[in-house]
Amino acid sequence: MADVKISELTALTSPDGAEELVVNDGGTTKKITITNATSASLAKSGGTMTGAVTSNSTFSDLDGNVRSGRKNMVINGGMQVAQRGTSSAGLGADATTYLLDRWAFGTGGTAGRLTMSQDSDGPAGFANSLKLDCTTADTSIAAGEQSYLIYKFEGQDLQQLKKGTSSAESMTLSFYVKGNAAATYTAEFYDADNNRHNGQTFSVTASWNRITLTYVPDTTGAYNDDNALSLYLFIWIHAGTTMTSGTFTSNTWSASASNTRVSSSNTSFFDSTSRTLNITGVQLEVGSTATDFEHRSYGEELRLCERYFYRYTGATQERIYNENNGATAKWWFFTFPQMRATPSATFSSGWVGGSIVIIGGTISSMGLGGASPTAISFRVNNSGAGGDAKKLYHTDSFSGDYCYLSAEL
Repeated sequence: MADVKISELTALTSPDGAEELVVNDGGTTKKITITNATSASLAKSGGTMTGAVTSNSTFSDLDGNVRSGRKNMVINGGMQVAQRGTSSAGLGADATTYLLDRWAFGTGGTAGRLTMSQDSDGPAGFANSLKLDCTTADTSIAAGEQSYLIYKFEGQDLQQLKKGTSSAESMTLSFYVKGNAAATYTAEFYDADNNRHNGQTFSVTASWNRITLTYVPDTTGAYNDDNALSLYLFIWIHAGTTMTSGTFTSNTWSASASNTRVSSSNTSFFDSTSRTLNITGVQLEVGSTATDFEHRSYGEELRLCERYFYRYTGATQERIYNENNGATAKWWFFTFPQMRATPSATFSSGWVGGSIVIIGGTISSMGLGGASPTAISFRVNNSGAGGDAKKLYHTDSFSGDYCYLSAEL
């Protein structure tokens, strides 16, 4: 544990009694008792704690912003949650592919291919990272080629940045990266509400390093206060001249022009099949200071992810409503938490071919019946016609199969 410095003690003989400072020492909570001190300044990394030493004292950073409670605007920045699976190969065709929750890989025009996976390699304190591994090189780069990692933000989650006002805030992006060799990539924010952008480059080495990039405030164009897409984070790993031929101005908000979005110094990830990139500990916070990564429990991180993507695992004895004693029955479930919007639904294999107890027959297909952000129902097409109408029966054939609901931005 690093030293905690306590200075500027005054009135040491004052009978104020004892106050306690709670600290974490290697995972163990300990208390430091401060006796007969009426004011103090507690030095900490990047800021101070000032005022009378009481249970209500707060820490602030060098900007004067209080650093307490929830601070990281990125969900699954520690790459813990991977509901869709842990590896996806052959990526590079014109598509956007999600794997680890909230993170997608987007690409267009390239012949390069890569595998995206959840990796167990990480810096101290991180068990997971998102890894990109080049499997097919593309060294003949056409003008329109592009590849990037994407993270998307809802407008209502960005209001604390005060964008578009005279009191707009800086924001600081921090993350850990590692590659197979030295590389330079571009981290760009794109404001989808106002068609504005701001990018900066960062360097990667063969060791884990923490990158800190502070983006200046933008007094032009507010983010919409709703559940729609307002802001993209692009990590550009490959780009042709359509994206790089203009004058790239680092850390400047401006109207977006395609040829100024990526630095001409950007490395092409597809320059060799040896190329890899790992990233984890991604954090976006208000202010110009990068604080320690906000670790959340897996359960909390999963719940935040499920607002956008929900994997329902079928169980034995799933309820089936025999509506009219015909070939179509009903099946439904509720989502928790409420999803961002009404989701779309897809199924893993295994949902068809089974039967419904008493009704009999064979389930041939599943079709969407109705949906909302809190519940979804399906038509179960079945060849059986037994049982009584308007009664509940069950099926065991859904056990262990997945229904995927997506309300991604």
